Amino acid sequence: MRTGSEPATARSALRLRFWLSLWGLLWATFGTAAFTLAGRPGWAAACGVLWLVVTIDMAMILRHIRQGPHYQPGRDVPPYRPIEDHPYRPPEDRSP
Repeated sequence: MRTGSEPATARSALRLRFWLSLWGLLWATFGTAAFTLAGRPGWAAACGVLWLVVTIDMAMILRHIRQGPHYQPGRDVPPYRPIEDHPYRPPEDRSP
């Protein structure tokens, strides 16, 4: 059922995003260290940039989690506004 307000009321699995971000942070850190020790500065720089992006993403995720139910509503908060009674009726079938 669509209400037209889905972008404003969409939910994000912030805890899942946090754990995936943590996993990416660990791999980016490992990749940066491993490529630096292996003497591959280009790959080390690429992993370093990825490390920076993942760190910023994790900071935003943690910020949204700390903001509370406004950005992460619980299971008792519906994902959309209930449908109100509108005078709209679907068009009638006028085929002969």
